[in-house]
Amino acid sequence: MALSVFDIFKIGIGPSSSHTVGPMRAARNFARNLDARGLLPRVASLNIHLYGSLAETGAGHRTDMGIMLGLMGEAPDTVDPASIGHLIDAVIREHRLTVWRSHTIVFDPQRAFSGRVKPMPEHPNGMRFVAQDAEGSTVLDERYVSIGGGFIRALDSIETDETVPEHAPMPYPFATGAELMATCRRHGLTIAQLMMANESTLRPPEAVRAGVLHIARVMDDAIDRGCGLQGPLTDTILPGGLKVRRRAPALYAQLTSAPKKADDVMFAMDWVNLYAMAVNEENAASGRVVTAPTNGAAGLLPAVLRYYRVFVPGWSEDGVVDFLLTAAAIGFLYKENASISGAEVGCQGEVGVACSMAAAGLTAVLGGTVEQIENAAEIGMEHNLGLTCDPVGGLVQIPCIERNAMGGNKAINASRLALHGDGKHHVSLDTVIETMRQTGADMQSKYKETSRGGLAVNVVEC
Repeated sequence: MALSVFDIFKIGIGPSSSHTVGPMRAARNFARNLDARGLLPRVASLNIHLYGSLAETGAGHRTDMGIMLGLMGEAPDTVDPASIGHLIDAVIREHRLTVWRSHTIVFDPQRAFSGRVKPMPEHPNGMRFVAQDAEGSTVLDERYVSIGGGFIRALDSIETDETVPEHAPMPYPFATGAELMATCRRHGLTIAQLMMANESTLRPPEAVRAGVLHIARVMDDAIDRGCGLQGPLTDTILPGGLKVRRRAPALYAQLTSAPKKADDVMFAMDWVNLYAMAVNEENAASGRVVTAPTNGAAGLLPAVLRYYRVFVPGWSEDGVVDFLLTAAAIGFLYKENASISGAEVGCQGEVGVACSMAAAGLTAVLGGTVEQIENAAEIGMEHNLGLTCDPVGGLVQIPCIERNAMGGNKAINASRLALHGDGKHHVSLDTVIETMRQTGADMQSKYKETSRGGLAVNVVEC
């Protein structure tokens, strides 16, 4: 296992982990390389080439915004979302960009960016950054691919901000669901305990716990901001041209204005819908969210985690940590054995994986066995197989926002089904992961974040 829980749960900005956060990290890496090699003073111009899905839906996903911020030296987890509009507007207005906070060049986004629909061979989300001097000679030329969940892979250089540093061997490595369960059984560990032991080779246990609780707070804050609980929302209409209105503030007012009816068995479902939509509306507005495991699925897991805190008696901070560590373990399996990239396998790799992770996390804190947790994760994905990624207008809004709400309730149901069983079932988690991978490979590219099929072409943009 070469991943950390803080890889699966990255703090960043919306609207897309693969099309905004990944390109931002790649651009930042490129700018840092220019500076580290002493090349920055020679740079007079920059050209950015986008390939495949980044070229086709990058405009709706604000790929250009992410790249410009990264070139400036901004990082997804530290940039102030309130400052983004001012920073980008200044570049557009003045046609000047300060690279790595120190070297200002002439930069017209209309000329600097170009798109090529044909993808790079390495991945559907490709980028190439070319820096030139005043004579037009190339100073530095680097290619990157954004592989989902904010992860990037540098094709011509070394990525220099990896979460996992050099470390001692992890005591409990695993590559498959079967290995994970067998290791837990052999050593008498829960999945969360196994994860904590592995994470503790990277940083002290108290730092792991504090970091995981910080992730949970950022998730909670996104819910509260999306509901309008941290101040009035000025952007009630989401950006991008579809004129999608935020629904979470009105739904929150509805749910809090009337007492719960004794016979309303769907009361909790309404709140899960609210939590998920609040986060994904924040994501669509380029607010602060956590990839879980992607931005397109950023609302699902926080919604189920908040459900645990609000509707499950006896919740605890220890439970929150166990929930997220367990969910991360399931996320590792998809990342390593299939994909969490909508451009590679469709939305089954985003909402489907998030549903599987959330179902596992909830089952863990409700007292499920390792076998029941694996069963819940399997159910969560089995009923998302074949889910397409067909965002209308290339925006992470329709059907993405509602899809997170649906997925959150599906995760809770998957957990309940697993807890009513004994963990024995016909389809293993490893089998469903491999099936998801094969399904993604067979899926036509028009259903994989290109906006050339499905709802993206059958819904009139207005």
